[in-house]
Amino acid sequence: MTTTSEATDGQKAGSRRRGPYASTPARRAEIVRAASASFAEHGYERASLRDIAARANVTHAALLRHFATKDDLLLAALAQRDTDDLDLARSIMESKVPRERVLSSMLHEEFAHPEQLRNWLAITIAATNPNHPAHDFFTARREKMRQYFTSKRLATTQDSEELSASDKVTMVLAMIDGLRIQFLLDPDRPTLHLMERLMQFIASPGDE
Repeated sequence: MTTTSEATDGQKAGSRRRGPYASTPARRAEIVRAASASFAEHGYERASLRDIAARANVTHAALLRHFATKDDLLLAALAQRDTDDLDLARSIMESKVPRERVLSSMLHEEFAHPEQLRNWLAITIAATNPNHPAHDFFTARREKMRQYFTSKRLATTQDSEELSASDKVTMVLAMIDGLRIQFLLDPDRPTLHLMERLMQFIASPGDE
């Protein structure tokens, strides 16, 4: 026969087991993925914590134990997207895709999900405001991208007679941003070949 004291001890033990599980990295990652999906579908402003909690199959209160604010969730979702993009870039760069097609291949993956692209682009533009919660994130991300693009795999590592290496990176980043907008405005017009032509144009003998 179980005594009241034993039952109480058992409940406490159960609570101790459930508590750590509820805060595991896996559960946190599920919430971040749910937030990414909600932001991509609804945009940051319209996405709600309750919708994110429902997607992650947790209560609203449980979500708040992991992330106190939607801003915290946004930064976590952006960091996860950054990691996903880096993994994609690495897999493409390690493949046998010609150098001039590396970036167009990445954009091709983005263009397969136009609504997500539209909402993430909206967040990027909003973050140009220094007061936006993601402003520092995107500033740091842009600097990391500049560093990545000095790779010889992307033909932006050396100065040429016409362009400095820094100029090349600026042109590449501007082309990426511009092609995203052009695609969303006119998805039926081919544009990715322009990315490839730019990469061919900025290449120099020293980049081989």
